[in-house]
This record gives sequence, C-alpha cells and structure tokens, in this order.
Amino acid sequence: MTKFGKWAGRALVTAIATIGLTGAVQAWEPTKPVEFVVPAGTGGGADQMARFIQGIVAKNKLMAQPLVVVNKSGGAGAEGFLEVKGAKGDPHKIIITLSNLFTTPLATGVPFNWRDLTPGAMLALDQFVLWVNADAPYKTAKEYIDDVKAKPANTFKMAGTGSKQEDQIITAMIDKATGKKMTYVPFKGGGDVAVQLVGGHVNSTVNNPIEAEAHWRGGKLRPLCIMDSEKLPYNEKVTATQSWADIPTCKSAGVPIEYLMLRGIFLAPGVTQDQVDFYVNLFKKVRETPDWAEFMKKGAFKQTFMSGKEFSDWLGKTEAMHYGLMKEAGFLAK
Repeated sequence: MTKFGKWAGRALVTAIATIGLTGAVQAWEPTKPVEFVVPAGTGGGADQMARFIQGIVAKNKLMAQPLVVVNKSGGAGAEGFLEVKGAKGDPHKIIITLSNLFTTPLATGVPFNWRDLTPGAMLALDQFVLWVNADAPYKTAKEYIDDVKAKPANTFKMAGTGSKQEDQIITAMIDKATGKKMTYVPFKGGGDVAVQLVGGHVNSTVNNPIEAEAHWRGGKLRPLCIMDSEKLPYNEKVTATQSWADIPTCKSAGVPIEYLMLRGIFLAPGVTQDQVDFYVNLFKKVRETPDWAEFMKKGAFKQTFMSGKEFSDWLGKTEAMHYGLMKEAGFLAK
C-alpha cells in the first residue's frame, strides 16, 4: 500500500470514530433542573409517586440535573396542564398525569386536550378501592351496598378528590348500581380524603391504595372491594390478617364497577424525539430499581408500561371511555 493509501485509511478510521463520538456527545440530556409538575394537591397518589421518583433519580444518579416537584392543582389540575401546554419546545418541564388528563377538559371546557402535550410513557395503572372506617359495621361490600339501598337518598357521604373527577365518576357508577344517590363531598387531595374518613366525617371513599395504605395498616380504615376485573397479586400481609390480594373485586361482591387510573408522563408540545427518548429511557431505569418494585407493591399498582404508538392508542380509547361515563353522569361541560 502506498503512503497515500495508508494515510487515507487512517483518515477514514478517524472520521468514523469521530462520527461515533459526536453521536454519543449529541445524545440529548437536560442542561438545567427539570420541573416535574403534579396537576393535583399534596399527599395524593400522583404527588406521592412524583416525589418517590424524584428520590429514586437522585439516589441512583440517573440524571445529572435534579427533578423539582411542583404542585399545580388549580382548576382540577388545569393549571398544571395549561402551564406545560404553554411551554412549547421546552424539554425541561414534564408532568405526571392521572385521569384528570381526560376529566378536567371534559368537565370544565378548559382549552386543553392530551394531544396538546407530547406523550412520554405510562408508568403504571392505579387501582381504586372502596374504603370505610374500621369502626363501621360493614365487613363486606355487599353489606355496605345493601345498607345504601335501604337508606334514603343522600344519607351516605362519599369523600373524593375534586368535582366531576375520577372519584365522583365512580360515585356516580355506585349511585347507578344501588339506585340511590350519595352526597359527594370533594376535597383537594387524596390525603385529605383519607383523613376525613378516619375522622368519621364521611361514610366512605374510593381512594387509591397508596392514599389509604398507612391508615389501613394502622387499623383505622377497612377495604371492602377493588374496582378491577381481577384481584391484586400482592400476597404480603399489610395488616395482621390481610394482604392486598385478600381484597375481593367489587364485581364479585355484586358491584359491577371497573375503573383504573393512569399514572403517566407527558412532555411539553414541540419537543424532539431525542428528548422524548431521554425521558422514556429514564423512566425505564426508574422501573428497574428495587425501590420501584417495593413502591409498586406497597401502593398495589397494576404494573403496565407503554410508550410510543401503543401509549397514544391507549390514550385515545381511554378518552372515549371517559366521555361516555361523564356524559351518562351529566358531568360534561355545557
């Protein structure tokens, strides 16, 4: 080989190496703190999950920049959604969503739709449990439902998070199943809802497991049934006698109600695919940690992960389901 040939060969190898190095260097990552918006109050399921993720990311050094959790619960979460919608092209602002992603615009007419954001990933699906105070006379969901049917309308008070949101939609479903209307009492967050039931100020709640777990463990609350098609898989005892797996489905107890809530991540509109990929990969790493596995078990989540087209398709179907439920309940904005 001539000297020129050797030189050309070395130049080609150097160029290829440089291209590979440049590609690695150019992979996007945050260059400043990332605002992690929670469109709900403190103490609720979304807030607890966001703060737990914040801790996992910091503990495992999964990101060079910090996640900063910010609660923006105004307008049933509209405040948070509109802020992220308005941050077009800003990859340093993400939002954790619950089903108010669908219910808030449908109920209020606020100019927002999930398509105004960039879908990132579904982290899990959250369950709903029918809870009563541990001192209540009901040991089963059937006993509770039978008593609701036997009493005059509006005798029972159901506490929930927000108006015309997930908890009130489920309450309307129970109203339909019993033929008796309950008095729905809205509060700002799931933590407040659990405290109201512990204090005996309401008769029941449909809190997420993580929002009531500590009170159940402490002997203050009693779960009657879970609103899913199948029982939970978590067999470790939470109390001296019961695990999550011991809670029957509401359907098996004669209350044919199934409802699961999204726990997902969205980005602002107009971000790049590289930026979406960064967060999808980040949350995959979060889900691989032992801490996340323990969190899923403690909060009795359904461990479902989606991203890309699969997630977008699921979002479209779930939005249509909420439209039907809210139309039937009379919750759609006029």
